[in-house]
Amino acid sequence: MELKRVVVTGLGALTPIGNNLEEYWEGLVNGKSGSAPITYFDAEKFKTKFACELKNFDPLDYFDRKEVRRLDRFAQYAIVSSDEAIKDSGIDLNTVDKYRVGVIWGAGIGGLETFQDEVINFAQGDGSPRFNPFFIPKMIADIAPGNISIRHGFMGANYTTVSACASSANAMIDALNNIRLGYSDVIVSGGSEAAVTQAGMGGFNAMHALSTRNESPATASRPFDATRDGFVLGEGGGALILEEYEHAKARGAKIYAELLGGGLSSDAYHMTAPHPEGDGVVAVMKNCLRNAGLKPEDIDAINTHGTSTPLGDVAELKAISKVFGEHAKHININSTKSMTGHLLGAAGAIEAIAAILSIRRGIVPPTINHEHVDENIDPELNLTLNKAQKRDVKIAMSNTFGFGGHNACVVFKKFDE
Repeated sequence: MELKRVVVTGLGALTPIGNNLEEYWEGLVNGKSGSAPITYFDAEKFKTKFACELKNFDPLDYFDRKEVRRLDRFAQYAIVSSDEAIKDSGIDLNTVDKYRVGVIWGAGIGGLETFQDEVINFAQGDGSPRFNPFFIPKMIADIAPGNISIRHGFMGANYTTVSACASSANAMIDALNNIRLGYSDVIVSGGSEAAVTQAGMGGFNAMHALSTRNESPATASRPFDATRDGFVLGEGGGALILEEYEHAKARGAKIYAELLGGGLSSDAYHMTAPHPEGDGVVAVMKNCLRNAGLKPEDIDAINTHGTSTPLGDVAELKAISKVFGEHAKHININSTKSMTGHLLGAAGAIEAIAAILSIRRGIVPPTINHEHVDENIDPELNLTLNKAQKRDVKIAMSNTFGFGGHNACVVFKKFDE
């Protein structure tokens, strides 16, 4: 069976450094930090008092009051980013076969704020089980693609992938395979997350996963820097319109890039810590290259998982050196989490978008906030430090890893006939 080609025809982004695709890209290439003191709640008693929140996002700009009450923030972010991507794709919703259009979405946690608020309200009440009738429909992770499909009438495959921070990369790989095998013409894919809440911050603080650089939030996310002390929690959504090539060609669609392949693996090592030698990461990148029919020397750029944790950054760079050998020194390696923070289940989507735009626009965004060399990191690797670099990127890879040892990797190629 001949597999069908899959291309990217639309993009949408709602991030801590920009509320649409162009704002996001401008923030990336200019090295903008999205990290600032928390405004959603009083964080004074928390170990970490900052996060990468969305800026100037008002749900009433997108939804009526009734919709806002019925949608957790993670679902709002999914709808807003997917609406932008659908519009960007130019798909005629009146003529497309909606039975062949699906939504495969990623969310690592889902409606955490809804769950938190309902439990707090119950605990503070008189013990009577009075819960909001929208509690469950607002909270469950699969409600995001459900709402996207309802909004547009898409009647193809519809579900959520949940693999912690690898969730939206998993979603893209599922979408890729769905289209490759001929089951769908178009898949709206991506991910969203809204975990900047008391429960989210408290939970990650309890794990000692978050940076506590409260004196300088804007520089707290510092992948590869010797003084990194944990990730910065982010929120938002990213959406990609993945389309079968002949379908896109027939309607004269703008094509951003081709999604050549994806790989999956497991660390099989620890609930939260990476394998110290990056064995699972080595496997996922090799699987991705094999799936895409590529050789290591074909890769020009890698947007790393690069969360700014002491263990994770070193393990990932060791894995890159193992997979790419001498060629690793010729790859532009970066971590856009230095600017956006870590969007958990949405990370794979917004970072894939960054990789695609690097191909499209010939610029690799920087890894910002780097000040101190880590002696555990190969100094010959080009980590694209502190300033964007111009480069003709023909093929770019994006890595995403999740608690539980879930590893996902996708690779995009400059489009040609």
